[in-house]
Amino acid sequence: MKMRWTSVVWSVVYLLLLLSLLSPLSIVTVFFLILPATILFATLSTRSFLLHVLPVWLIAFIIHPVNLLLAVYFAIPALVMGWAYKKKMPALRTLMSGAGTILAEMLVLLLIGTVFLNFDLSSYVHDIVKMTMSPLKDVGGNNPLVNDMTWTPEQMQMLSNATMQMIPFAMIVSSFMMAVITHSLARPIIESTAFHVPKLKPAREWMLPRSLIWYYLIGVIIEVFARRGDSPFLTMISANLVPLLHICFMIQAIGFFYYLGHSRKWHPIVPLLMTIPILLFPPMRIIGILDLAFPLRQFMTKSKR
Repeated sequence: MKMRWTSVVWSVVYLLLLLSLLSPLSIVTVFFLILPATILFATLSTRSFLLHVLPVWLIAFIIHPVNLLLAVYFAIPALVMGWAYKKKMPALRTLMSGAGTILAEMLVLLLIGTVFLNFDLSSYVHDIVKMTMSPLKDVGGNNPLVNDMTWTPEQMQMLSNATMQMIPFAMIVSSFMMAVITHSLARPIIESTAFHVPKLKPAREWMLPRSLIWYYLIGVIIEVFARRGDSPFLTMISANLVPLLHICFMIQAIGFFYYLGHSRKWHPIVPLLMTIPILLFPPMRIIGILDLAFPLRQFMTKSKR
């Protein structure tokens, strides 16, 4: 495609996002860093893409060399998703490809840091937990409610271990969130350039595999044995598998209410409002479990008739 001023704007946005990674804003901007490169790669030829990106990388490198490493790191999933858009792959496949690439990069980076740089993730997590809990003691002062919350070294270690066990869950969720945010913003922007991009199915058509019920049953059994036993491996599996399945059931429950709203011809705002208690009150995921285990949607449709 021909170079447009909008491409230049996205190049500037890309540069600003890269520079923000070394600032406190990175906790937010990191979730949007894949977006500009994805849009540029999907809407431009390879030559034009390089003409836009290389100056950005050069400026970022001049300001701080670390910026170039971060740019390359986040450019890889952007190229994967941009290539998927060019090939007009299904939206779900594009999301999974992007999330999978981000997750693989995290694992490779962790492996390199552990093997070659002697990075100790356990010690790092313990230091973070200790640094996070320290302000609570300082702020407490003479407040008996806070002073009663004394953290012994053993309790701090238990909290660190629990945090370590949840790292796989955090990595998977953050990877998927980055891919979802990128797709949600990139698809309409790319569509505006007269380049068709497949979109996700409507929420009312969301239907996850029924096999998740069996995975959930296995996860619950593992969780029971993990609580009774002393196996770190089983504890780590239950600490990550069950919460991931809970998120899946919440997504299924949201799809059910959108289906119900479509079949009953509710106002579009009603299913949207129904998602709020699902997110705020996790036990409502039982609706998603029932929707997978039984023909709940067909039953509700028949009851209407």
